[in-house]
Amino acid sequence: MALQHGIRVNCGQFLHQLLQVLLVGLTIGMMRTVVPALAESEFGVPRNSFVLLAAFVVAFGVVKGVLNFVAGRLSERIGRKRVLLIGWIVALPIPPIVWLAPDWNWIVAATVLLGVNQGLTWSMTQTAKLDITRVDERGLTIGLNELSGYLGVAVAGIVTAYLAAAFGARTGLLAFGMTVIVLALALTHVWVEDTLPWAKAEAARHRRREATGPVPRYPANVPARPGTWDVFSLVSWREPRLMAISQAGLVEKFVDALVWVMYPVFLFQRGLSLPAVGWVIGVYGFVWGGSQLFTGRLSDRIGRHGPNVAGMWICGAGVAMMVIGVGVAWWSVSAAVTGFGMALLYPNLSAAVADISHPDWRGSAIGIYRFWRDLGYAIGALGLSLAAHYAGRMEAAFWFVAASMAASGAVLWLLGEETHPRLNPAGGTAP
Repeated sequence: MALQHGIRVNCGQFLHQLLQVLLVGLTIGMMRTVVPALAESEFGVPRNSFVLLAAFVVAFGVVKGVLNFVAGRLSERIGRKRVLLIGWIVALPIPPIVWLAPDWNWIVAATVLLGVNQGLTWSMTQTAKLDITRVDERGLTIGLNELSGYLGVAVAGIVTAYLAAAFGARTGLLAFGMTVIVLALALTHVWVEDTLPWAKAEAARHRRREATGPVPRYPANVPARPGTWDVFSLVSWREPRLMAISQAGLVEKFVDALVWVMYPVFLFQRGLSLPAVGWVIGVYGFVWGGSQLFTGRLSDRIGRHGPNVAGMWICGAGVAMMVIGVGVAWWSVSAAVTGFGMALLYPNLSAAVADISHPDWRGSAIGIYRFWRDLGYAIGALGLSLAAHYAGRMEAAFWFVAASMAASGAVLWLLGEETHPRLNPAGGTAP
């Protein structure tokens, strides 16, 4: 029987992949509230040592970025499921390392493993869903993927904050982390199916010119079987649309680096309890995750370019709001604005890459885009920590990120274009 594409016809496997990305989000979420908020008291980071505090996110960004690139190419050779399994195996030592950590260096080491885990697992959940769904479902597909993942991030931040308050940071993180990772490994082994055959079937139909629907504006002058360097240079700078998307992806991670590094410390130093910090940051995650159910589907109807540009600017405005007001209500609203901006851009930047990447090298293109995007964790964390260090004020980090988002959004607006095949097909004119 020929393999069929679509969410409905592959519903069982689609739901398994959604559960996987929820567990991926829970894994990274356990490190995002308790660890930075208690960096001084629990792990010996001196107060206002912004660069040292950011070191673990810098390490995470570099490693995850590289592994996104590796995961895309590797999955086209050994399959999506094997890469996913490797990612979960790598995660097993993370909770024990945090539990035993005598100083911040151990936390950095644990975060390196977390970067490997996230680069392999999150990449594969997204790629696998794109393998089995239709072109006109890509926005919805990525929206659902990121909805599930970032709901996991938000839930983990809140749950681990309560566990840390009740049982201590180390014990709470150990129990939570091991439960999530072992469960994910077992579910992957038993129920997840490799989706590489769907991607190969789609590519074969393209080669036979049997694909139906509007023809995407694929980049010109690309070999039928491009090498790694061909795809890397294409996505990174040779193709203006892909370059514009990649730089936007890189800069938007400045926001998430700020939320990870500075938000917990900023709020904790202003007198909020650890659970209250978890809830404010959770608003960001819940709005980001929940809104993607709408924003991903929206882009399937009105296109990717408008939501992407608007999202960059709205997200930057939310970051600026955080430091111009006070109080839990204000901080929660600013977190919600930031989360909504992220929801507009996050699934739709990825969908735009998928739109104009041929099935033969789509996994690699998505991996390279994700390489640049998640390298933004490292560049952003370093930049915002240096801004705070030289200004002597944490608020400078927020203004650095807000300005970066405004400028990057302008670049995307000027150099990008609509990529949805129905709205801007090959041979047509841009709307």
